Amino acid sequence: MKRFFRFLLKVVFWFFLASIALVFLYKWVPVPITPLMVIRSVEHFQEDKEMGYKHDWVPIEAISKNLQLAVICSEDQNFLNHSGFDIKAIEKAMEYNKKGKRTRGASSISQQTAKNVFLWPQRSWFRKGLETYFTFIIELVWSKERIIEVYLNSIEMGNGVYGAEAASQHWFKKSAIKLSRQEAAAIAAILPNPRVYRAHPATPYIQGRKNWISRQMGYFGPLDYSKNHEKKLKN
Repeated sequence: MKRFFRFLLKVVFWFFLASIALVFLYKWVPVPITPLMVIRSVEHFQEDKEMGYKHDWVPIEAISKNLQLAVICSEDQNFLNHSGFDIKAIEKAMEYNKKGKRTRGASSISQQTAKNVFLWPQRSWFRKGLETYFTFIIELVWSKERIIEVYLNSIEMGNGVYGAEAASQHWFKKSAIKLSRQEAAAIAAILPNPRVYRAHPATPYIQGRKNWISRQMGYFGPLDYSKNHEKKLKN
């Protein structure tokens, strides 16, 4: 029994050490691949589909401010103010889930980044616990601008399409820096289910989401990572 606990302590210690080192490494180094990219490639192989995926890392300066603002307004409007967890959004989601048949998530952009870069998509309390741990660490080590940079370079934005540059080329045949407000809103609109939804041409449902996101972008105003955004956004 003592040997088992000694082994367990060593595993926990080395996991902690390795995770901290990886978070510090990714503070400066581009994330080359994520667990989800690997999982999707294996799924494609099992389904006799092409295994490749589209992913081109670009710095935040090469991603349109329109897209940065669109995903914040779509996914986490309080991103600049919270420390990784939007408590009010979590409370609202819990109340909603108690009443309705459909469940609503409340993961912040920081939580989604932690999950996409370091973990796997399966829902479980164990994975959620690890997500909380990594979210806390990246909020401590990375700036908000770095978090959004990693997020926009790592998330799924289409079937086999990952990151802003690949998505911009896939949906609009242009680089991410050239995305218009409407094009950025279209990409942000499909994020809840990027393997099913299309950014272009947009279905009536996606067009409705685009319009809502565009309005939120107008309410939000200029994007500035150097200070908290205290304006109240309209629903």
